[in-house]
Amino acid sequence: MRKVLIANRGEIARRIIRTCKAHGIATVAVYSDADRNMPFVREADEALHIGPPPVPHSYLNVEAIIAAAKQSGADAVHPGYGLLSENEAFARRVRDEGLVFIGPTPEVIGQMGDKLTARKLMKQAGVPVVPGSEQAIATADEAAALAAEFGYPVMLKASAGGGGIGMQICREEAELHQAFQTARNRAKAYFGNDDMYVEKYVEKPRHIEVQIAADQHGKVIHLLERECSIQRRHQKVIEESPSPFLDDALREQLCQAAVRAGEAVGYTGVGTVEFIVDQEKHFYFLEMNTRLQVEHAVTEEMIGMDLVALQLEIASGKPLTIRQDDVKAVRHAIELRVYAEDPVSFLPSPGTITLYQAPRLDDVRIDDGVESGTQVTPFYDPMIAKVIASGATRQAAIERAREAIGQYMITGIKTNIPFLLDVLQDEQFVQGNYTTWFVQERMSKTVK
Repeated sequence: MRKVLIANRGEIARRIIRTCKAHGIATVAVYSDADRNMPFVREADEALHIGPPPVPHSYLNVEAIIAAAKQSGADAVHPGYGLLSENEAFARRVRDEGLVFIGPTPEVIGQMGDKLTARKLMKQAGVPVVPGSEQAIATADEAAALAAEFGYPVMLKASAGGGGIGMQICREEAELHQAFQTARNRAKAYFGNDDMYVEKYVEKPRHIEVQIAADQHGKVIHLLERECSIQRRHQKVIEESPSPFLDDALREQLCQAAVRAGEAVGYTGVGTVEFIVDQEKHFYFLEMNTRLQVEHAVTEEMIGMDLVALQLEIASGKPLTIRQDDVKAVRHAIELRVYAEDPVSFLPSPGTITLYQAPRLDDVRIDDGVESGTQVTPFYDPMIAKVIASGATRQAAIERAREAIGQYMITGIKTNIPFLLDVLQDEQFVQGNYTTWFVQERMSKTVK
């Protein structure tokens, strides 16, 4: 692998560039009109323009990205996360053009991208799944019949969904009838697929995911877990590793289930198996993310490994040199996502960053995509940076995270930094006693 085209932007593009440079691999950035002056464009060895700001005309424009790869002489494509990273057709096109797709096969992406197919495969592999429908449901009456069987509350979900889109909690039949067509229409609009299914809703769970790595020679290992329960509108905001909720026995069960999931689908590359865990510590498969996660950095800091380097090695066909026994939690790490958004309403806050000054502290890693003068546009995800704080203990990591986020200076736009500080100081968070309902229950007060 000599030259990698990065089919992404912002923070993750810079992150991939860093590892490629460390390994002597040239990088090619692609950029829209809106991103012409972004740091990732300067830092890549080459940069090619691919279109106007809207993502359908630039970062989701497969033809433009393939043309850029050919023009630059890249021999591999890294999709990052979001955008085309879990697009089966894009992965297949990259492969058909004779390029290396840094990720799993298109077939695996397709299987795991369809939630109903994924559920069936996991059940066959002996991985617990939440009780739910085995096939797409066409009508609200059909959904209501299944809900009566499982018992309310239930979750209505889009089979092709992601990011919380097309999901609706229904606590009674009338609510299910009312939500069904709206959710179906939304799924069709966002994913081009209106297949819906229904499953039993697990009240106030923990959201815990397991990182896996699998080479092209059949070896699958886990890289321990991440706790991702601090969310707003089904979007993660704070993650930590290891989880303060798991005991050693449950951790081993979860991690082995994730390895079975990877083996069952013939996974290759770095991926994540997501679970929900109820208050009685029963766990259920949620989904498999066939890409690098936003929160991969907490795993890197916890175990002391570079997951992008691991991706490059696996995509090059090299066997895994890491043994399962080599994977150990050597530190506790906490990641805070810094968004350009109002800290109360969580609505995006586009504009020009007049001053950007990230903290410089030991045990604090900053993965960012902006600088002073950067124009934050409404065209893309409002996340502008990640703060990853680590320490010998969870308490040490929390204290360092507080110090770091307290020193962050960003002016010209609103950010969620006041919200992040509130979470870090909340007693329930400090005790590790929180669920996916934490934000809704405790952080709805006005942030000063």
